[in-house]
Amino acid sequence: MSLTKQQIIDVEQVLKNSLRHKFQNYKPEPASMPFHIRLLGKDRLALYSFIHSLSTNFGTTIFEPVAISLAKNNFKIAKSQATAGEFIFEAHNLKSKK
Repeated sequence: MSLTKQQIIDVEQVLKNSLRHKFQNYKPEPASMPFHIRLLGKDRLALYSFIHSLSTNFGTTIFEPVAISLAKNNFKIAKSQATAGEFIFEAHNLKSKK
């Protein structure tokens, strides 16, 4: 499956906006990690902390918007955080309980 030019532009825009927002708003959590600081140094620990924060944030800020952007051309409705239903059950269980 190849992407259309518009899809490529949309994905690039999502990536740029997400990374730009992360760089502008990143606030490291204060933590006391003497072992890590001695092992890695403050600069490397700060970089590790930033990269870890970025990777945990990718799900909602990058992966979901990219998936929606790609799905728009193939489906009538494309949205994130959708509820598939309230209950999970097997149809044959309903018949056996009657």
